[in-house]
Amino acid sequence: MGIASALYSGVSGLNTNSQAMSVIGNNLANTNTIGFKGARTVFSDLLSSSISGSGGRSQVGRGVNMSIVDNIYSQGTFETTESGLDIAIEGQGFFLLKQPGNDTAYYSRAGAFRFDDQGYLVNPEGMRVQGQAYDDTGVLTPGDPRDIRVSNAGLIKGRATTAITLNTNLDSAEEIITLPFDITDPNTFNYSSSTQTFDSLGNPHLLTTYFRKTGANEWEWHWSAELPNGTVQQGAGGNNLYFTPEGLLTDTAGGTAPAVNAITGAVPAIDWQNGTTPTAVSLTFDTTQFNSESMVISQDQDGYAAGELTGIAIDGGGAVIASYSNGEQRKVSHMVLARFTNPNGLEASGSNTYIATTESGPARTGLPGAELGKIFTNSLEMSNVDMGSEFVRMITVQRGFQANSKIITTVDELLGELINLKR
Repeated sequence: MGIASALYSGVSGLNTNSQAMSVIGNNLANTNTIGFKGARTVFSDLLSSSISGSGGRSQVGRGVNMSIVDNIYSQGTFETTESGLDIAIEGQGFFLLKQPGNDTAYYSRAGAFRFDDQGYLVNPEGMRVQGQAYDDTGVLTPGDPRDIRVSNAGLIKGRATTAITLNTNLDSAEEIITLPFDITDPNTFNYSSSTQTFDSLGNPHLLTTYFRKTGANEWEWHWSAELPNGTVQQGAGGNNLYFTPEGLLTDTAGGTAPAVNAITGAVPAIDWQNGTTPTAVSLTFDTTQFNSESMVISQDQDGYAAGELTGIAIDGGGAVIASYSNGEQRKVSHMVLARFTNPNGLEASGSNTYIATTESGPARTGLPGAELGKIFTNSLEMSNVDMGSEFVRMITVQRGFQANSKIITTVDELLGELINLKR
């Protein structure tokens, strides 16, 4: 009985060490697999049997068994790449992926993404990356994560101008003008500036603002708009700007009130006479009156023409941003990450992906950050397998296998001697 038990102990050692060698081989085979997490084998002894001797009861082991194969979720090193769609995670998070037409959630650390022919952000196997979508106003929509897709691959419609901000200086040394304002007579205004605006179809138009000094620290502003048919529409006078003796803008005449940052005036809805919707425009003046040449320091307006898609990128926070030829950038979606209480409980499903199990617990999903992990663009996380450590384990497993095979050959010789006792 004792000899036979030694034989089976050797057999269990052979099986266990061969399984450990399979794990080591898989680790070494995936040393260049992006996002791969290596594994280790944990051995445990088998239930011992009890024997009785003159000194009392004793226990004899029955061999070895594999207790568990542990995945090592340590951080892998980053490789810098040329693709802006390559993403690496620093932390314990996972990318959330789904197959088209399948609600099963897959999780991965491999961030080599690209867009398919339908505008979906996918991994090399065609699984779609999940994220939170933005609405037309740039606000994240609530609800469960959904496929990240840039659906508007053609033109985006233009936007009508509704607000203009002018940062200007009006020369305090200019002469006071008493003549009635006339846009065709440069002698009736001191300075003018034009701003390109857009109607509701994205057609460009020029809106000109005229400034005329009417008194000490007091100016008037007027406006005119050039229509497509060559005519000019203009507004009424009486729009005043007041300044303090120090040349700062104030909201009352006489320059006695405190200075303000800006004054806002209104241009009533302009009929562009081209079938577009008339749109009113607010004019915000961030203006000074210093003894310096009148000039526009900067100007800004919120309209734009129609534009076509020119590029897609992912920023450092995980937002997918589409860029258009009219200079506009729109946030399409925001990548989400998932984290598990027990990542060792995840079940590998191939292609660098995992699925959740009862042992892993439910996924905690959210936007990238300190808790779920930070993301880095133009980077890929490499395998965390250390080849040096794996080769050392390979040597020890090989020696263990050899030792157990020697047990079997030795027991075989003992059994042979036992059989020879009959001769």
